[in-house]
Amino acid sequence: MTFKCISIDEAKALIDKGGITIADVRDADTYLASNIENAINIQQESMDTFLAAADRDQPLLVYCYHGNSSQGAADYFFNQGFEDVYSMDGGYEAWRLKY
Repeated sequence: MTFKCISIDEAKALIDKGGITIADVRDADTYLASNIENAINIQQESMDTFLAAADRDQPLLVYCYHGNSSQGAADYFFNQGFEDVYSMDGGYEAWRLKY
């Protein structure tokens, strides 16, 4: 098993439940303009720092612009030892339209 693709509604339920790390893999300027509350912006430059500090036992939700790039990132994180990894279908664009 690797990562799981989930809807924005499923992602919202996980976030509301708590105890989840949220990774925004969009560019820094876009992240700063708007993001999901408590999301961490992860860029290539910050990857090592994130991996060193992250709790791999905690669920990890990854999102990007439209839900495509986050799948590659989610797969990468799964291969780095994260157990429960989710990629949000539709990405932030779908999220912002509903939430």
